[in-house]
Amino acid sequence: MESLSPNIFVADINKTIEFYTILGFDLAMSVPETGPDFVWAMMIKGNVTMMFQTMESLGEELPEIKRTNGGSLLLYIKLSGIRAFFEDIKDKVTVLKGLEKTFYGATEFSICDNNDYVLTFAEDEAE
Repeated sequence: MESLSPNIFVADINKTIEFYTILGFDLAMSVPETGPDFVWAMMIKGNVTMMFQTMESLGEELPEIKRTNGGSLLLYIKLSGIRAFFEDIKDKVTVLKGLEKTFYGATEFSICDNNDYVLTFAEDEAE
C-alpha cells in the first residue's frame, strides 16, 4: 500500500471547498473542471489528500453508503506547527476540543467541518 485518500460524501461540494480552503487546502481537481456544479473535488495540503463527492453523483452504485452527513468517522491529521495553525483557524471553524497534550505525548485539537465530520489535528511536539 502506498497511500490513503478518503472520498467523503457531502451535501454541498462548494461549501465544503470553501471550508477546507480555510484550513489551507488547495483544490487540485474537480468534476466538472470548473464550477459551479461540482459533483467531486480533490483537495490537497502537504501530504494530505481528501476527496469529496456528492451523494447524488453516486446514484445507486453503492447503496451500502449511508446518505447522511457526519457519522462515526474521525479523521486524524498529523501536522507541524499545530499551535500556529490552531491560532489561525480557531475563530473561523467550530472547535470541539481546544489544544491539549494527550497522555501519549501528542498535542491535539478537534474541530467539526461543515458536514459534521470530526477532524483531529495532532503534532508530536518536542518537550
